Amino acid sequence: MIDSETLARACAAAAEDKKAENPIVLDMQGISNFTDYFVICSGNSEPQLKAIASAVREQVREKFDRRPKSEDGYPASQWVILDYGDVIVHLFHTEKREVYGLENLWSDARRVE
Repeated sequence: MIDSETLARACAAAAEDKKAENPIVLDMQGISNFTDYFVICSGNSEPQLKAIASAVREQVREKFDRRPKSEDGYPASQWVILDYGDVIVHLFHTEKREVYGLENLWSDARRVE
């Protein structure tokens, strides 16, 4: 069984492999009752968001034999969410990330280095 932080780090690494911008991992334990970690990153285009989402899905499936419990959004919506239960991956178009400001909304969460 894989721990949540390892999964979150793997998701961030997969996103970085596709040149995701400013990936961060937020430790939501103790401040959220629905997940342990958020992974947040950005892409500059719809094709890049699609590539990042695909890379995260593929690498998590290959390394840990896990698939998202649910997915929402599409590259055209400029926000894609991959929900692994204990880890939720948010992929934003750069401009949308600033609009929603999840890092500010959850500013009391510890950033994982």
